[in-house]
Amino acid sequence: MKNISNKPYLIRALYEWCADSGLTPYLSVRVNERTRVPVEYVKNGEIILNLSQDATRNLTLGNDLIQFSARFNGVSRELSIPMETVNGIFAKENGQGLFFNDVPSAAEQTAGDDNSSPSTPNGKPRLQIVK
Repeated sequence: MKNISNKPYLIRALYEWCADSGLTPYLSVRVNERTRVPVEYVKNGEIILNLSQDATRNLTLGNDLIQFSARFNGVSRELSIPMETVNGIFAKENGQGLFFNDVPSAAEQTAGDDNSSPSTPNGKPRLQIVK
């Protein structure tokens, strides 16, 4: 049996909860080479997007991609967000929502990233006391 991620279903549920509650759904996204967003609004590799009906047009919350068009400084832009890059969805007004603890894909990890937590020879993590 195919392992289907529950992430897109949870995002759609929180989006609907925000809409029904009169709240503004915001999406936190990790930007990578597959993410199509206005790069001038990306800060520290992340962008926060307003997904409300007033802010988006043709919003599609698919299983693999979130796609819509939105205006930035009056200019309409087409956005495409791979599901694996979504950090979370939350209500602007109260911060309630879901944040995901996804492990970045191999493509998102940098080749020279050796700053991971120390591990034992068998690959299991271990605690280290820092003084």
